[in-house]
Amino acid sequence: MRAGFLFSEVKIGLRRNMTMTFAVMITVAISLTLLGIGLLANSQVKVMKDYWYDKIEVSVFLCGSLSESQSCASGPVTQAQRDSIKADLDALPAVQNVYYESQSQAFAHFQERFKGSAIAQNVTQDQLPESFRVKLKDPTKFAVVQSAFAGRPGVDSVQDQRTILEKFFKLLAVLRDGALAIGLASVLTAALLISNTLRIAAFNRRRETGVMKLVGASSFSIQLPFLLEGIFSALVGWVISTGLLAAFKALVDARIAPLLSFTQFFKWSDVWVASSLLLLTGIVVSTVASVVTLRKYLKV
Repeated sequence: MRAGFLFSEVKIGLRRNMTMTFAVMITVAISLTLLGIGLLANSQVKVMKDYWYDKIEVSVFLCGSLSESQSCASGPVTQAQRDSIKADLDALPAVQNVYYESQSQAFAHFQERFKGSAIAQNVTQDQLPESFRVKLKDPTKFAVVQSAFAGRPGVDSVQDQRTILEKFFKLLAVLRDGALAIGLASVLTAALLISNTLRIAAFNRRRETGVMKLVGASSFSIQLPFLLEGIFSALVGWVISTGLLAAFKALVDARIAPLLSFTQFFKWSDVWVASSLLLLTGIVVSTVASVVTLRKYLKV
C-alpha cells in the first residue's frame, strides 16, 4: 500500500468523524494526565523517603525532674550517667554521630518551632528533657540503640523518628495508589471510547472497505488506516497530557516548593520518565483496542 494513499485514508477518516475523534483525543489526554499524576505521586513518595530517611535521628531522652519511667526512679540523670551513655553511644558500630541537646537548647528549639502559638507560652524549660540525638549509619538499625539503652538508669525513653514518618508515608502511599487507580480506570475508559469510535467509522465506511476487498486488498491493508487513526488520536492526547504534566511541575517549583522548603519534590527527569511511560501506554492501549474492535466489526 502506497504511503500517500494510506495517509489520505487516515485524513478522510479523521475528518468524517471529527467530533468523535476530538472527544477521543481529549479523553486520552485527561486519562493519561491522571495516570501521569499517579506516576509523579509515586516519584514524590520515593523522593521524600530518600530525603527524610537520610535525616532520621534516634532520640535518647534522659531522666529529668518530671520523668515517671521506672528507669528514672532514682531521680534526674547524673553527670556520671550522662558521660557513660555518651561513651557507649559513640562506641556502637551502627552510630554515625551523637549530638547532645541540653534543656535550654531543647527549649530554644521548641520556642522557635512553635513561635506565635499558644503552646509555646505554656511550656517551661524544666518540662523539656535533655537528650542525645543519634544519627545512624543505617536508619533501619534503630533496634540496636533501643535494646542497648531502653530502661537503662538515666534514660527516660528511646524514640525513633522513623515510626512517626512511617504513618505519614502510609498516608501518602494510599493517596498514590488512589491516583494510580483513577488513572488506570480513565485509561480503560479511553480504550472503550477508541473502540466505539472505530466501530462507528468501520460501519460508515463499510462500502469502501467492501470495494477494497473485491479488488484484492488484504485485510491488514484495509484495517491499517483505522488502526492509524486510533494511534494518531492517542499521540495527540499524549502530547496534551505531557504539556499538562510539565505545567504541573512548573507550578510546583514556582508556588509550592518555596512554601514547603523543608522537603524535596520530584524532578523534571521524573516528568520525562512518566511521559515516556504514558506514550508507551497510549500506543499499546490504542493498538489493542483498535485491533480487537477491527477484528470484530470490520469483517472483510
